[in-house]
Amino acid sequence: MAGLNAVKIATLGSHSALQILKGAHDEGFKTICVVTPDRIPLYSRFNFIDKIIKISSFSDFPKIENTLISQKAVVIPHGSFVAYLGLEANKKMKVSYFGNKKVLDWESDRLKQRIWMEKAGVPVPKRFKKASEIDRPVIVKSYGAAGGHGYFFAKNKKEFQARFKNFHAKEYIIQEYVIGVPLYIHYFYSPISKKLEILSIDKRYETNVDSLGRIPSQNQQGLGIEPSFVVVGNSPLTLRESLLAEAFEMGERVVKTSQALMPGGIWGPFCLETIITPEQKFSIIEISCRIVAGTNLFVDGSPYAAFYFDKPVSTGRRIAMEIKEAIKRKQLKKILN
Repeated sequence: MAGLNAVKIATLGSHSALQILKGAHDEGFKTICVVTPDRIPLYSRFNFIDKIIKISSFSDFPKIENTLISQKAVVIPHGSFVAYLGLEANKKMKVSYFGNKKVLDWESDRLKQRIWMEKAGVPVPKRFKKASEIDRPVIVKSYGAAGGHGYFFAKNKKEFQARFKNFHAKEYIIQEYVIGVPLYIHYFYSPISKKLEILSIDKRYETNVDSLGRIPSQNQQGLGIEPSFVVVGNSPLTLRESLLAEAFEMGERVVKTSQALMPGGIWGPFCLETIITPEQKFSIIEISCRIVAGTNLFVDGSPYAAFYFDKPVSTGRRIAMEIKEAIKRKQLKKILN
């Protein structure tokens, strides 16, 4: 089994790469960033990145896999991996990969996600299988929609039918639009210690629905502005302490259910996208089965990470800590795919 000095941490230059590589560096690993030519000026600025590997486009990643394998690299996936490489290319990756690739099929299919959440016994919004069933405001999401792209809102069945004419996604889900605060809980499950941690929480700023919310409803009439849910930024948030116990219980049920649904289950970082209603009830909108961009707020740690660790720990650094512990215990294969 490779030792700490032999293993290198690698990722694509996008999404949360800086956090991942800074965290790896802080834990003593050498780091590799795989970048396209236009991104070299950005990533070459930072001393914690030891090696930059240039590829013409991210789709060329398979061409440099043997190089990464020869350098004993462990690849840390983030949101850009499926977006740029595609689902199948991720599943076929030969280089050591932190996390369980078997969750990719469940994450990418919104109906499978829903089955997972329902089996876990966490609250989910009502789903409508056909337009004739719609009796309340809904949000329509295409499969694989990234950062809020591929969504649309309709306040009733008539509006859904009008907007659906210009919606070109072949696969989508129609679900109840839950009114409340969108809150993203960043978890980390360790298969080494078998413990679940909540590392941080964020709220996302979406354009233009958040800015529309600042315009009185009577002034919105006649503007002809279509609501958009594209994420443009994130802000930190702490959860009311009385709700923390439920947040932990939801995460633990999601992990336990994953172990029944897929060999090995989910491990490492994941995020539950929730809405908290005015009645202080959770509604789980979806799950992201890897590090999410909202964790970039917490490169220097968070109020929640401080409860576990006596040093600043981001999600990126927590990943490196898990790999380091696995090497120490000679259990590296347990956390790689």
